[in-house]
Parts: sequence; C-alpha cells; structure tokens
Amino acid sequence: MRTCNVKIVELNAENWYECCELEVSTEQAKYMESNTISIAQSKFEPTLRPYAIYFEEKVVGFLMFNSVEEELEGYWVYRIMVDKEFQGKGIGKAATKLMITEMSKLPNAKIVVGYYPENIGAHNLYKSLGFVDNGDRFGKEMAVVKYIN
Repeated sequence: MRTCNVKIVELNAENWYECCELEVSTEQAKYMESNTISIAQSKFEPTLRPYAIYFEEKVVGFLMFNSVEEELEGYWVYRIMVDKEFQGKGIGKAATKLMITEMSKLPNAKIVVGYYPENIGAHNLYKSLGFVDNGDRFGKEMAVVKYIN
C-alpha cells in the first residue's frame, strides 16, 4: 500500500533487520519499546501485524497493530515510529493514514492508540487524523480512538 513516496509493507525476511536498526530521538526513546522487542513480540502473539515503513524504497520506520479487538472494544496500534533521520517530512502521518486504511478492513473497525500525554508529537499526529480523547487512561498513557464509518 502506497501514498506518494511512502508505503507500508508487511514485515518479511528482506526488511525485518533494517527495522531493527532504526532509532528514534533520545527524547522519544522513553515512550516506546525498541523495534527489536516489537518484532519478537509479534512472533509470540500471532494476531499482531508488523509492517516496515518505506520512503522512496528505503526502510525508514516501523508500525504494528493488533488484528483482534482488545480494551475499549477496538483494535490497538502497538507501535509506530519513524527513524530520527527521517522525521519532520510527513512520513509518519502518511504511514499512519495507510495503517488506518489497512485497519479499516477489520470487522467493526474502531482504532485505539495509547501514548504518554507529554508526547506532544503523538498527540498532534493523532488529533490531526481524527482520533478522539474520551478520557480513557491506562496507567500513565492516555488512549484515543478513531471511529471508522
């Protein structure tokens, strides 16, 4: 699936290692697990769907969502990241739109993502894509919801 120069491709033998080498900025690292941990998790939880994010045919990010409903009766986004060298170019937003399109194919699609309230970048991204804060909190994270019609 592709939007402009951004596409998402299911994780495979050709792109998994490149995803493991990607890094977020130092200040963002406290908000998420490494891609290596996420990829390992996907091998033990088969309902997780990991994807590499490509920009102009280069792996620049990683995302993962669950294909079964969880808390709040929604499908959760587990990870979305763009390497620190490629941030600020709209790649994350384009990849998130592609992910939403993919997740919209799930039955009764309602997308949920949790993030730390002080993560302003995540807050702005999800708000701009129509996610709504209904006041749901899970530990230190807030959960926002995108309703798919």
